[in-house]
Amino acid sequence: MEFEAYDVALIPFVMGMIQVFKKLGMPKKAAPVVALIVGNVMGYVYLAPGEPEKAIIWGTSIGLSAIGAYSGAKNTMEYNK
Repeated sequence: MEFEAYDVALIPFVMGMIQVFKKLGMPKKAAPVVALIVGNVMGYVYLAPGEPEKAIIWGTSIGLSAIGAYSGAKNTMEYNK
């Protein structure tokens, strides 16, 4: 299985899941760890079921990308205030 360009759509999905968890009371400091967990779950369930090595690499990439995208957007918004 190859990583497809449309799989990048999981990044905003993970970002949205983190926002839902924060609304439900998750501490903000736990967001990066939870993003990695959600990304890896997506890796195992959707991106590479049955291929744990690929699932970990791709899931971690999705989780880290979601963290970076959120952090970048947040820092940009704070800079513009």
